[in-house]
Amino acid sequence: MKCQECHERPATLHFTQIINGQKREIRVCEVCAKEKGYIHYSEEGYSLHDLLSGLFNFDTPSIENQQGAFQQVQELQCPSCGMTFNQFKQIGKFGCAQCYHTFHPRLEPIFRRVHAGNTKHVGKIPKRTGVHLQKRKQIEEYKRQLQHLIETEAFEEAAKIRDKIRALENDGKIAGEDA
Repeated sequence: MKCQECHERPATLHFTQIINGQKREIRVCEVCAKEKGYIHYSEEGYSLHDLLSGLFNFDTPSIENQQGAFQQVQELQCPSCGMTFNQFKQIGKFGCAQCYHTFHPRLEPIFRRVHAGNTKHVGKIPKRTGVHLQKRKQIEEYKRQLQHLIETEAFEEAAKIRDKIRALENDGKIAGEDA
């Protein structure tokens, strides 16, 4: 695909911009991206460290910062290895396993930014090969619903869910397996 700006060079960069629900996609070459201000970097290039540093520099205002402009805020530091949050942001790696627990309140905004708003990984099941696993997960979900319906004494709905569980369990593909 050719660059949408110069129409000469191949488009090597793809930008997606969403503003007020309107999606705009731009495909440009590196030269036009520099000229139009889509990218900014030095002659050395843009390293992985620069990318991670940009993601990690996302700090949410803390309660300590809001209490007073002249009050000095104590740096968050891991009690096990002594690494500070600022050191973590610069390096991009934890010093030890305890760092994750120490810095947890400040990590969630970073994870949201890196993973498009998701902070919990729920996994992905391949469609062709994961049929049995998908059925097991569906049965587990139905069993949770069934338990809730029994607790709330919604017995008619519970009977419907029970029948769905039996239908899935009696399906020849999952019979004989532990559900």
